[in-house]
Amino acid sequence: MNKIELLAPAGSFEKAKTAFMYGADAVYCGTSSLSLRTRADMEDDDLLKTIKYAHKMGKKVYVTLNIFAWDDKYPEIIELVKQLEREKPDGIIVADPGVMEVIKKYAPDIPINVSTQSNIVSLEDCKFWYNYGAKRMIMARELNKEQLKYIMENKPKGMEVEIFVHGAICFSYSGRCFLSDFLAGRSANLGDCAQSCRWSYNLYAEERNNPGNLMPIEMDEKSTSIFSSKDLCLIREIPEIIEMGVDSMKIEGRLKTEYYLASIINIYRSAIDDYYKGKEVFENNINKYVQEIEKVKTRGLTTFYFNDRNNKDIQEYEGKQYNTNYEFGGKILKYCNEKSIIEIRNKLSVGDDLEILIPGKIDPVKFNIEKLWDIDSDEEIDTINPGKQGQQVKMKLPINCESGWILRRKK
Repeated sequence: MNKIELLAPAGSFEKAKTAFMYGADAVYCGTSSLSLRTRADMEDDDLLKTIKYAHKMGKKVYVTLNIFAWDDKYPEIIELVKQLEREKPDGIIVADPGVMEVIKKYAPDIPINVSTQSNIVSLEDCKFWYNYGAKRMIMARELNKEQLKYIMENKPKGMEVEIFVHGAICFSYSGRCFLSDFLAGRSANLGDCAQSCRWSYNLYAEERNNPGNLMPIEMDEKSTSIFSSKDLCLIREIPEIIEMGVDSMKIEGRLKTEYYLASIINIYRSAIDDYYKGKEVFENNINKYVQEIEKVKTRGLTTFYFNDRNNKDIQEYEGKQYNTNYEFGGKILKYCNEKSIIEIRNKLSVGDDLEILIPGKIDPVKFNIEKLWDIDSDEEIDTINPGKQGQQVKMKLPINCESGWILRRKK
């Protein structure tokens, strides 16, 4: 059995480095204008730099080129594809058949991965795209495990299958949504989703024979986030996913922080590795994986339709998008025995409880901030606030650490 690939998001070059450090086998990323994340901080040079960096480490990069492209986008698409043919990423993720034609013409040696945006839900779908020249199918999130098993048992021999196991779920069908375009003039299918499904709405009832008399319907004083879904979490289902032969396990979140990526990737890396050590090792540690996910989750969690097509526990009515107990503390820039340099991401004070997220270890190292020093004057301070981008502070760490490790702060 080939070891399953852990595939992580990378919205920037720095996030790609964090993903690899915390155990990702591969990342997916794309330019701001041609992938489905226009707010991702990844320009052409950063994308090419990410590919070179990954290949030097023996890791993989899949380039997202999965917009549904208008005609005026094709000159830019052709130029990017020509660049990619020279740099040789490990695959290009595509949703639009027109874009796929460009890749087949200008980069014939690069494997094509069909995006979840193409809503692949059947074996016949898979065979169509495979016969059309695609190598990997990124399955729709809406499939359940019995459907996936059937596809795995009957798919063409050379075809690969990738599924999402963690992250945001779109209110629409695997992301094919126009709600944002209607309400905000920002098309999700061109990478500019305003996440209108996460907004809170006031609902009204109007009696048919008395038009204009609107009666509010509210769950509470904050209105209701009736379109918002919980986040997908299949950590408990890892053994089933591996045993059915899936090739790649994918985490959502190119716009998430390095803290989120480090936390979630580290958890799934540990869980996958534990499974390969022995199923009992995985089962003995499942509570640890769940506890760590609880520390970083920003919405409720659901297995969506994976286990049960009739599952109704998928909506996040409160619209929650924060964690009440933990937050991003900072990133270690340079370890020193007495005064390490930390890039802070939230307010830090003497007395705060922090956790060091160690790559490859499910248990973080906990410690209490005893002293802080100003980065410029080296004077002792009690508190530091993130007043500017890249704000730094000096701090004594309890163990030897490496640059790039992440600190979690308990609120």
